[in-house]
This record gives sequence, C-alpha cells and structure tokens, in this order.
Amino acid sequence: MAATLLLLAAFGYGLAAIAYLGLSGLIVASWQRRPQGRLLLFATALSAVWGFLSAFTAWGRLPVRLELVVEVARNGAWLVLLFYILQMRRPPGTRLPAPLRTIRLLGGLLVGGLLVASLYPYLWPGVPGLPSGLGNLGLVLLTVMGLVLVEQVYRGARLEDRWAIKFLCLGLGGLFVYDFYLYANAALFGALDAQVWAARGYVAALVTPLIAVSAARNPDWAAPVGLSRSMAFHTASLLGAGIYLLFMAGAGYYLRLFGGAWGDVVQSVFVFAAALLLATLMFSGTLRARLRVFLSKHFFSYRYDYREEWLKFTRTLAEGPSGTQLCERAAEALARLVESPGGALWLREGEAGYQRAGHWNWSDLAATEPADSPFVRWLAQRQWVIDLDELKNRHELYGDLEPPAWIREARDAWLVVPLMLHDELLGFVVLKRSLAQVTYNWEVGDLLKVAARQASAHLAQMRAANQLIVARQFESFNRTTTFVIHDLKNLVAQLSLLLANAEKHKHNPEFQADMLDTVASAVARMNKVLAQLRRDSNAAPMQPVAVADVLTEAAASKQAFKLRPTLEMPPATLRVRAERERLVRAIGHLLQNALEATPADGHVVLRAFEHNGRAIIEISDTGIGMDDTFIRTRLFQPFDSTKGAGMGIGAYECRETVRALGGTLDVDSTPGRGTRFHLSLPLDNNVVGGTAA
Repeated sequence: MAATLLLLAAFGYGLAAIAYLGLSGLIVASWQRRPQGRLLLFATALSAVWGFLSAFTAWGRLPVRLELVVEVARNGAWLVLLFYILQMRRPPGTRLPAPLRTIRLLGGLLVGGLLVASLYPYLWPGVPGLPSGLGNLGLVLLTVMGLVLVEQVYRGARLEDRWAIKFLCLGLGGLFVYDFYLYANAALFGALDAQVWAARGYVAALVTPLIAVSAARNPDWAAPVGLSRSMAFHTASLLGAGIYLLFMAGAGYYLRLFGGAWGDVVQSVFVFAAALLLATLMFSGTLRARLRVFLSKHFFSYRYDYREEWLKFTRTLAEGPSGTQLCERAAEALARLVESPGGALWLREGEAGYQRAGHWNWSDLAATEPADSPFVRWLAQRQWVIDLDELKNRHELYGDLEPPAWIREARDAWLVVPLMLHDELLGFVVLKRSLAQVTYNWEVGDLLKVAARQASAHLAQMRAANQLIVARQFESFNRTTTFVIHDLKNLVAQLSLLLANAEKHKHNPEFQADMLDTVASAVARMNKVLAQLRRDSNAAPMQPVAVADVLTEAAASKQAFKLRPTLEMPPATLRVRAERERLVRAIGHLLQNALEATPADGHVVLRAFEHNGRAIIEISDTGIGMDDTFIRTRLFQPFDSTKGAGMGIGAYECRETVRALGGTLDVDSTPGRGTRFHLSLPLDNNVVGGTAA
C-alpha cells in the first residue's frame, strides 16, 4: 500500500513538473523582456523544479529537506509576483499602503528564515536544523500571506479588469488553500498526511491551465488595484484568522505532546473549541463593526470610503419592490452608515401628523408626532441631526429643544435624522445606538444629512407615485361618468325633440309610430348604459361585428331628427373586430353631429365599403363645415364644445374608440360646404377576401 502511494505521488509530482515546464516554455516563447515576464517565468520555473524534486523524493532518490528548500523559494516567487501586480498600477513614486508593506516585510523575513533553516544541515552538518513543528507553522503562515495577497489582488481590481486576473487568483488561491490544509494538519498532528501529500502534485498540475489562461489574457499583469476599506477589512480578518489558527495549532500540538494518554482527546476537544470560537467571532456583528471603525481611524485619513458607502446606500434603497417597503429600506440604509442595528422612519400624513411608516429591527418603537409640535418645528428650522446623548449631557448646544416623551423613553434611541425635501420636513428617522460605539462628529453628521436628502427624494417619488395612482383612479371614474352623461344628454335631446313635435303631430299615425320607435330606442340605450356601469368597461368582449348592422343601429337611434340620413349599406360579409356598443356609439355621435350641422334641405350620407384590405366608414354632410384651425386645435380636445349644453367629449371619445381598434379617423371639411369623417378599421382576422372564413 505504501509503495503504491509513493508511486502515485511520484507520478503526480512529475506531471506537475511537466505542466509548469510547458508553461515556462510558453512564457519564454511570448516573452518581450517585460519585468513581469521574468517574475512569472521565475515562479513557474521554480514550480517545475519543485515538481521534479518532489517526484524524486517520493521515489526515494532525494532527501526531503532539499524539496522543502525549493518549495519555500517557489512560494516566495509567487508572493513577489503578487506584490509586483499590486504595485504596477499605483501612481509613480507612491508606495504600497502600510498593511501591505508590513506583510511584505514579514513575508521576506519568513521566506529567508525558512530557507536558512532548511539549508542548515547542508551548510553546517553539526548544527541541528529547524524542528518540524516550527517549520510546519512557518509554512502555514506563508500560505496565509499568499491567500491575503490573492484576495488583495482580486478585490482591488476594477470589475472590468477582473476577467484578466481572476484565473490567476483562482489558481494560486486553490494552491495556497491546499497547502494551508496540508501544513495545518501537520502542525496539529505532528506529521504530514501521506495521502494529502501524495495528491498535491495533481492539484498543482490542475491549476496550471488557470495560470496560463490568466497570463494569456493579461500579458502585462496590469490589472489596476488599490487598497480600499473593504480590502483592508477582509485582509485584516483573514490575516487575524490565520494568526489565530497558527497559535491554536501550536497549542494543540503541545497539548498532544505533553498530554500523555489523554493528549489525543484533549487536542481534539481543544481544536473543535478553537474553531467554534473563531466562527463565532467571524460572525459577530459587533466585532466586525469595531474592526471597521478601528481600520478607518488608524489607516485612513477619513472615516468613510464615500464612494463605497454611497454605492451601498443607493443599492439598499433600490433593492426590492417599490411601495411601503421603501420606508424600511431607507431606515436600514441610514442605520448601516453608522453601524446601527435598527431604525424607524416617520412620514407626514397630512393633518394627522407624522406617523411611523416603516422600521428596520425596531418594531416596538411606535408613536404619532403632531405636525405643529415644537420638536417638529425645531427639526424643520435647524435641519440638524440630533445626538440624543449629547442633548442629554450638553443641552445648551440645542437651545430650547425638548424631544418628545416617546423618544426620551426609548432605551436604545441614539440619533434623530431629519428627512428634508428642499425646505420641507418630509419626515425623520430614529436610529438605535451603534454596535461599534461610533462617535458622532461632523463627518458622521454630514454623511447622514446627504444620505437623508437622497432618501427623501426616493420617498417623495414613492408618495407622488401613490398619489398619481389614486388620481388616475378618480380620473377613470370621472371619465366614465362624463361619457355616461354625454350619452344621457344625447338621449334627452332626442326625447326633447320628440316632445317638441308631439303637440303638432300627435294625431299623425306615422309620427306616433316614429315616436314609439324612438322611445324604445332610448330605453334600450339607457339599459345599455346601466349595464356598462355594472361591469368593467375595459373588460368588454371584442368580437366580430358586421359593419352593416352597426350602421343600421346607429341610424335607427337618430329617428327623432327630421332629417334622415341616406344609407349606402356594405355587404353583410364586411366585418371588423370590435366592442359593438362602443363602435355604435362612436358612429352615432358623428352621425348626430352631421344631422345637427345640416339644414333641412341638406343631405347626410352614411356608407361603408372595403378598400385595400380595410373597412372604410364615411359620414358626409352638406352642413356648415369647419375650418382647419378648429379641426386641429379644438375638434378632438376633451371638454371643449361649441354647443351651449355640450360636454365636448363626443369627438374625443370617437377618436379614442377608433384608435383602440387599430384604426384611424380623418376629417375633411370646408366651411359652408360640409364635412366628411373617414374611419378606417382593420378587417376581422377570421375574414379572408371579404368572405367569412
């Protein structure tokens, strides 16, 4: 079994050596004497040598320490390449940030120390070498530094440049993670895991294509990087976790060494407890918040990375659906700026005052503040962020301000942020005390004021959208009412005309017959109007309608007029797809206008025909006509009428009805000579060539 494992290890390391040797050849073939080309070639060449030496070591032809020397040199070469990438796009003459310079110094000392310690037995045979336990801990720390630099390179690259660097980071990151596991396990248990060590050659060979792809995409290794607060935070977290694991590994090793018969059990319990403690610390919101504040205070001239904070703030506001949830997101976004665990938001609701509109992790804070209270007037006038702790200790800074009782009694209340829209107090936000014990100062206040104005703009837009929805609902109701009144007015006009002629012609049998037909038609129209009010007019069914039937019904509804229109009926097969009642009402209105505008000796013609695959309906008269200015500016303008009792909605409704059917309505008129309305509608899809399909 051991012989087979060593054979597999030798083959894997040999495969890795060949892969890195081939990668070195590709780099030499495309090398243009660039500095980064030399560094990459140096790192891949050392990796190839490391692979060959490891293969011979697994085969039993070389001592282990010689392989260790080359491995340390290989890791050092990769670290140098990563440092070079970090330095390349910094402004000329500027140095790396202090944390990276510290890592570079520690990395150089560690690589040099491990190399010297590994070469001791060859340079001075009588001097003992470095103990294996300390050597493993040193290699663990070296891999942690490698992971830190990989994370720095990737996080610091711009989004558009990450495509060129991501495969290098993925490959080296995977290599360092595997080595970290190998040597951390060795530091804990005092010996390398033979199976993990045997598989490492294959792992190293697998990451070679990733490095090759990244080298092809970015021959200059010129991804611009820099140290941001986010990078500093993640780097400090990763470095701290690595150092913590090193100490815990060392402690576990010595517990096992000196624990006697209980050593293995004590070591296992200790390692689990240490890992559990690390996970708890990593997920601690308070610890993370205090680490951010510490880094901002000691490594940066300003507390905030304003670009990053603004992007996060805007992203929080824009996430999720619109509506009342925007209030919760606004409270959350403002709270996160100061590491606050919760907040609540108040908005003005007319005369009802300021009421809570949303909250984030603070459901038990609820009250209503009158719109004319001294607290609200003070906020609107001063537009200050109120630090309640400062108000309590240095009351003279705030003059005569007295916060409401419900704020004073809130145990965790810390800041009150006004939401100003121009000079109007749209609302305010109350924030909980910061987890990181952030000190309120001018910088925090300025950031909160600017962010609050941005949030106010979003909230005002939300309120305007809600008001617009309500206004549209009323508009729809008013529009429907207007159309109904218009229809009733037309019916009243017909019945009034009938009554006016009744006294003179009531004994005429023909008049009596016309009167009954007119009254029946009016009753039918009223019933249809009532039916439309009972249901949603937008949900009316669209169906094939015979144009001849529409013209006949429209003409029949105008029997009260003395002048009768001339009908030129189309074939029964001419059909359009429409809502029958709306189309009849539209044509009936145009026909009524023509009858009203034409003298008794004039002519009104209603006809329909098919032309170029469309149904054409024309209403022409010899009436008073209209000029171009009236047609262009007033004819289809809603609520504009030349009739004393008119609604001014009929022509507008006709045009909208025709447009809704996919048609057009054109007008040709000459003053004193008459008018022609030309309606063009698409034929029903189920009709082909004028014949029902």
